[in-house]
Amino acid sequence: MNWHSKQLNELSNFFKVDFEKGLSEKEAEIKITKEGKNKLAEKKKDNIVVKFFEQFNDFMIIVLLAAAGISVFTSVIEGKGDFIDPIIIVTIVILNAVLGLVQENKAEKAIEALKRMTAANAKVMRDGKLLHIPAEDLVCGDIIILETGDYVPADARLISSINLKIEESALTGESLPVEKDYEVILKEDSSIGDKRNMVFSGSSVCYGRGKAVVIATGMNTEVGKIADMIISDESPETPLQKKLSETGKILGIAALSICAFIFLIGVLRRIPPFDMFMTSLSLAVAAIPEGLPAIVTIMLAIGVQRMTKKNAVVKKLPAVETLGSASVICSDKTGTLTQNKMKVVEISDGSKILNNSDKQTTLILRCFSLCNDSILEESLDAPNIMGDPTETALVHAAFYLGINKNKIDREAPRVGEVPFDSKRKLMTTVHKNKASDYMVITKGAPDFLLDKCSYYYENGEKRALSYQIKQQILTQNELMADKALRVLGVAFKEESSIGTKITTSIENNLIFCGLVGMIDPPREEVKEAVALCKTAGIRVCMVTGDHISTAIAVARKIGIMSLKDKAITGEEISKMSFEELCRDIYLYNVFARVSPEHKVRIVKAFQSNGAIVAMTGDGVNDAPALKAADIGCAMGINGTDVAKGASDMVLTDDNFATIVEAVKEGRGIYANIKKAVHFLLSSNIGEIITILVAIVLGWKSPLLAIHLLWVNLVTDSLPAIALGLDPSSDDTMHNKPIDNHKSMFSGGLGFKIALEGCMIGMLAIVAFGIGVTHFDSFGRVSVGRTMAFAVLSISQLVHAFNMRSEKSLITVDLFSNMYLIFAFIAGLVLQVSVIMIEPLAKVFKVVPLSPEQWIVVAFLSLLPIIFVELEKFLANKGLKREVVKVN
Repeated sequence: MNWHSKQLNELSNFFKVDFEKGLSEKEAEIKITKEGKNKLAEKKKDNIVVKFFEQFNDFMIIVLLAAAGISVFTSVIEGKGDFIDPIIIVTIVILNAVLGLVQENKAEKAIEALKRMTAANAKVMRDGKLLHIPAEDLVCGDIIILETGDYVPADARLISSINLKIEESALTGESLPVEKDYEVILKEDSSIGDKRNMVFSGSSVCYGRGKAVVIATGMNTEVGKIADMIISDESPETPLQKKLSETGKILGIAALSICAFIFLIGVLRRIPPFDMFMTSLSLAVAAIPEGLPAIVTIMLAIGVQRMTKKNAVVKKLPAVETLGSASVICSDKTGTLTQNKMKVVEISDGSKILNNSDKQTTLILRCFSLCNDSILEESLDAPNIMGDPTETALVHAAFYLGINKNKIDREAPRVGEVPFDSKRKLMTTVHKNKASDYMVITKGAPDFLLDKCSYYYENGEKRALSYQIKQQILTQNELMADKALRVLGVAFKEESSIGTKITTSIENNLIFCGLVGMIDPPREEVKEAVALCKTAGIRVCMVTGDHISTAIAVARKIGIMSLKDKAITGEEISKMSFEELCRDIYLYNVFARVSPEHKVRIVKAFQSNGAIVAMTGDGVNDAPALKAADIGCAMGINGTDVAKGASDMVLTDDNFATIVEAVKEGRGIYANIKKAVHFLLSSNIGEIITILVAIVLGWKSPLLAIHLLWVNLVTDSLPAIALGLDPSSDDTMHNKPIDNHKSMFSGGLGFKIALEGCMIGMLAIVAFGIGVTHFDSFGRVSVGRTMAFAVLSISQLVHAFNMRSEKSLITVDLFSNMYLIFAFIAGLVLQVSVIMIEPLAKVFKVVPLSPEQWIVVAFLSLLPIIFVELEKFLANKGLKREVVKVN
């Protein structure tokens, strides 16, 4: 029910409660039985065994387990008892499942953080007595008492308030404490940030006091609705997970196709069906790159370490890469794009903007510092100012102009005051100025303040305030307000004496002194970061609970919004169907005055258009959207535990520019994973071609199972991991985001993999043929098999260098990735060792090679460089022609 639009007597009648006495204990007991405790529900937790087996619900994992099963079956049928392949495969799968299990706890942490946010105790009226009870025992209709420093224990409608200010930025995104007034009656469709006669669970009282009737508890509160969204909304599958799943399906289908094809060839060649069946199954196992999941996990883990050094802590491994696919960044304003602290940016005498050297600037800031409740703690580094954000900004501005609040407070001690009142919109203090004089200072809303002024101060002189001058000051106020500045005015007068009781009657015949304009300023580095996002083809949108005028002003200042771009409010979004929002979502760059529900709708509207959405935020109100987004980025310094719990990544410096660095890193990681997939699959196809051609030609097998296992898990893996450490290219942020709808094999990659795989396979076949015909004695294949094994392995080590760039190797600094150099050397040493060291050679069923044979191996192994260089030359030449044709 819209309690913010109801009269107080309607609340009293509905809840059957006396606002002075509150509910009786008996009524409260009946209600708590019916409504339940005032606490958040927990998501039903699966036991650890169920969670563990859920990690196996992936096509690639199923293919790997099937491959392991086939390998065991083959070994048992043939009576070999060789279970090395399946043991390694199962070990890799279990390792990945354990890593996934460790990562899977985001929603649980978010709900726990929400629980910590809610108040532990509450002050409540029961049977006419003020009691302190556990907050979870509150029920609808309870009358709660709120005082400065209290947490609000439940959602409630105010029934009285005195100078009440509530800090609810974590819930609404508004940077300033909200002034509450129990007397206002609001329209039904008011947004949560505009409900000035309501208080919400999880917010805190920073000034004044009030009394309220509880209207919602537990999961029915605004915080409860957020908790429900976190519980019910599943995080989307990341682009990398989708692409690896797709890759797994392709590999699975390819493996089955190979089985069928090889079996068919064998039948046509009149080879016994059982023998052919076992051969085809073995080859299918060889087609699966068993090390790929582990290598991808290692690459992502390395990416996590790199991002941590750049102030981005990743909680979920696949999220490292997701940023590389991001096409839309929806950013919260307060604390993310802005500094989350008010700053004085303009000072005016009412007719013009003043600079710091003007005498009147000093007078204005001196008055604002005296009429101020902030506390200044001086230190060697910087002043620490505590208090209301608006007042601390005034003291801060004065301090850096040489006006020390502590010093002027001693020179002109406060002897009386009239506190700020939301109806008068003014605050007045009285100071003992000299031995016999008093100084009265009033600050507040300019239009209210001018009604109390008879004079104005100009160039050190007191002048009569005419109607024309008053209009001039109001015009200046409007000009500053149009820039989304929070404008305050200040006035003063001197009195020779004051009465014993200071009241609002003292606010008369004041001398208008000047205006100040304040804003939560953008972070200095944000403008450049936004520009870089645009260069990278990433759309940046502001999604905030703040007022639309403030949002537009900040958005224009940092480049998110141009004059032709549009902004929309949460109220307008509520009136749109989801289909309409999806259709029009790209018309808007700024979404203001939005609720948590609106933020989720915005994220899902972009996603429905195929966008990969990154969402940044720091408040409780951001948590559902952080979870719904493809990647949620929470702020580490000012972010709430709820936001951090719901996110995939935490920015430890609360800096939007860090996201841009993370995007660059993510793109680099995706490119490296793609290089690794390219390398591994071309290598595996090489193995398949080697055995396939031999079968077709009726030769003995050039490779044994142990050779395939060695190449797949040792020789291939070292370069693949090293490719994961390749530095990002300089032009990474000058390209469009990775298209999530395109296969990892798009852009001709699938053809390249097949072509290069055939090349590697044919080189191994040539080596086998040379070895058998020139070096083996009649009927033996030991030298040929050893040469094929060596060429297959070493050519792949050489081929890894081809993966580093689409450009010629001549243009690439080979020593910029020393890991690949070391991987090549280590792989080469290992490969030579298993051939030339006799005990190892016996294990691998190979023979030591002569210098002449090694020369042949070396020549064949270096050919991939020449082959791929020619391939790149032709591809780049074709690309240039296409560009010329398009132009």
